[in-house]
Amino acid sequence: MGYYDDNRIEDTKDSEPVPSRSGRGRGRGGWFFAGFVGAIVGIVCFLIFAPILSDLGVLPYSVTTGNQNTSNTITSPTTFNRSVNLNVKSSVTEAVDKVSPAVVAVVNLQHTNFFDNQYTETGMGSGIIYKRTGQYAYVVTNNHVVEGAGKIEVRLSDNDKIDAKVLGKDALYDLAVLRIPSKNVKSIAEFGNSDTLKRGETAIAIGNPLGFSGSVTEGIISSTKRTIPVQANNASMQAQVLQTDAAINPGNSGGALVNIGGQVIGINSSKIAEADTEGIGFAIPINVAKPVISQLEQDGKIERPLLGISITDLSMVPSYEVNQLQLPDSVKTGLVVTDVQTGSPASRSGLEAGDVITQINGHKITSYIEFSTYMYTQLKPGQRVPIKYYRMGKEHTTELTLGSKTFS
Repeated sequence: MGYYDDNRIEDTKDSEPVPSRSGRGRGRGGWFFAGFVGAIVGIVCFLIFAPILSDLGVLPYSVTTGNQNTSNTITSPTTFNRSVNLNVKSSVTEAVDKVSPAVVAVVNLQHTNFFDNQYTETGMGSGIIYKRTGQYAYVVTNNHVVEGAGKIEVRLSDNDKIDAKVLGKDALYDLAVLRIPSKNVKSIAEFGNSDTLKRGETAIAIGNPLGFSGSVTEGIISSTKRTIPVQANNASMQAQVLQTDAAINPGNSGGALVNIGGQVIGINSSKIAEADTEGIGFAIPINVAKPVISQLEQDGKIERPLLGISITDLSMVPSYEVNQLQLPDSVKTGLVVTDVQTGSPASRSGLEAGDVITQINGHKITSYIEFSTYMYTQLKPGQRVPIKYYRMGKEHTTELTLGSKTFS
């Protein structure tokens, strides 16, 4: 790769001799050169002596440089005014200024030992003040930030420390709602619309990574409908998340992912932390989080449907055991029932160990994770659903009323 050097640039055009004329005076080339030099000298003299003549009142002048936002103005004969506009804020800084006061630190405090009432800080995450009503304000954070805490402390953006009460937790969506006194709360965050996001949009993460309070990182939305597997209390599902390359580190959990308008579009939750991986962080979309937040605030828990069975994915069963199930060749996917809880909805419907469930509520089952995602997001406790299953090679249909289970 070459490089640029002013001293090495040469004109490659062949030069032509300037014809000379005998007689009086110089040739045209000579007069041109003399005129050019004279003009340069005149300009230099003007620049040197014009300010002096201006100060004497002999030569008024005004010179302005710059653009609409930044200008230097010189006015004569008696004044010298300089006006420079440096109060320029970018859209990012305005977004940060708007939401930062509503982003707090959430401190997990636990007993130092069983016999005293002393607490020690065991972890710190982030949270978002999203609501203020009467004497209380409400904070959303991640469930894993407050998990196992004997006491929760919220630290506001001005470093005021407030004891918080956990109103509700949901391990499956990794969300928790806290309540704090509202008297010192100066700002609440505005929720945006995560359904309208597009890849490449600006994304700003605000939180407390490694205890560095109020840290801001900027990136973009890398994907709007990514799914990742989550597991809690022996249940698994595919959780919808936003992917971003804005730096998310321990302590950012529960903090705000913000759009360029200063609206919260996601709640920072996790990242891929492998040695050869960089810039892959995840946030819970705010439209997914809002109904969960509302229910945790009101009821303190999320109830989800329950079948009352233990199951395994048909694709994970060894081939010699699949042969014992005597399934038709057309059945390639399903859930093998390995145990039925006594008195459960499944038990009352007649399901038994060894049955292979292929449909629930008309929804074809393709895998365990796909089935659980459908059940926890589309079905409700108390709902009556038809189930199609195979037993010893024969197809059967039954109905059951879904029970309920909480993931706190």
